[in-house]
Amino acid sequence: MIALRSLSKSYAVNAGRKTVCRDISLTFPGKTSVGLLGRNGAGKSTLLRMLAGVEDADSGEILSDGTISWPVGFAGSFHPELTGAQNIRFIGRLYGVDTDDLMRFVEDFAELGLHFHAPFRTYSAGMRARLAFGLSMGIEFDTYLIDEVTSVGDAAFRDRSTEMLNLRLARSAAIVVTHSMPLMRQLCTCGVVMVNGSARMYDTIDEAIAVHERAMRGDLPDWAGADG
Repeated sequence: MIALRSLSKSYAVNAGRKTVCRDISLTFPGKTSVGLLGRNGAGKSTLLRMLAGVEDADSGEILSDGTISWPVGFAGSFHPELTGAQNIRFIGRLYGVDTDDLMRFVEDFAELGLHFHAPFRTYSAGMRARLAFGLSMGIEFDTYLIDEVTSVGDAAFRDRSTEMLNLRLARSAAIVVTHSMPLMRQLCTCGVVMVNGSARMYDTIDEAIAVHERAMRGDLPDWAGADG
C-alpha cells in the first residue's frame, strides 16, 4: 500500500509556476496494478519520481508499508566507467540481495554477451535498456514503478519484458504509465487519472481510460483543478 497525503509539487516556468500535483490524497492498494493516466506534462513521471524517492514534493507526504522500486528500466544510476557486471554487483550490495544470483539473472536476461563485462559508457541505448530492465526485474519489490519501459528494444525483447513483468506482477503491485491502452488494460485492474494537478482513483481501468480519453478531448471531469 502507498498513501499520498496532501501531496503538492510545482515547477518554475517562464510564466510563473506549473503545478503538476495539487494537494493530492489517495491510496494505491497493495498487490494491485494501477494505471496512471494523463496527457503529456500532467505530472505522471514526476509522481513516479517522488514515489521512488528521487525527487522531493513541495509539501505533503508519501507513506508506504512495503518496498518501492526505482522507475523500471531507469539507467541513470549506472557508473559509466564500471562494467555492466560491476554496476549490477554494486547495486545488488546496496539493496542487500545475493549479488551472484542477481548477476546470473541479469546476464541471462539482458543477453549482452561479452559486453556485460565492458564499461557502461560503451553501451548503445538498446544495450543500456536491456541491462537496466534486467536489473529492475532481478530485485523483487512490493511495488514496481513502470514508465513506458516495454517500448524499448526490439520486438523480441519487448515480448520478453512483458512476460517478465507479468511474472513479477503476479506477486507484487505496480503503478504503470504507458501510452498503449491495450497494454494498460493488460497490466492494470484500476486507474488514476491526473488532470490539471488533481487526481482521482477509479475502481476499473476501463472507467479510468474513459475519463482520460474524454479529458483529452476537452471534456474535463468536475474534480479537475484549473490549469496552472
